[in-house]
Amino acid sequence: MSNYPWYAAGLHFECMQCRNCCSGPGEGYVWVSEEELAKIAEKLGKSFDKVKKFHSRKAQGGMSLLEDELTKDCEFLTKNGCSIYSVRPLQCRTWPFWDCNLESPETWNLAAKRCPGINRGRLYTFEEIESIRNNEGIAV
Repeated sequence: MSNYPWYAAGLHFECMQCRNCCSGPGEGYVWVSEEELAKIAEKLGKSFDKVKKFHSRKAQGGMSLLEDELTKDCEFLTKNGCSIYSVRPLQCRTWPFWDCNLESPETWNLAAKRCPGINRGRLYTFEEIESIRNNEGIAV
């Protein structure tokens, strides 16, 4: 058995701007740190305290961005895309290279059913994927 994970040869991904990763119907969490909230506040031209109060919530011991109550879409998702794209949280920047998607070829292909960019586009090397997973390197 190899010491390398199943994706050692790399994986293809290209964001298709479908916005499925930002939208409902299921309720979820977009984890955000205080540092990320500060960057969002600066981008929005609002105080940190207002952004924290009106755009985030406490959840499972952390903080999450709010969702639209009706659609369950991230509240920063607009018809033109993400309104905070340049300062989007780490969780958003590292999609689809999340541990849950990388458990097996089956979990990767299950994610591909919702994300048309998985298995398309440029090849991310094993090293790039690991760097993204470890929050060290390039953001997609």
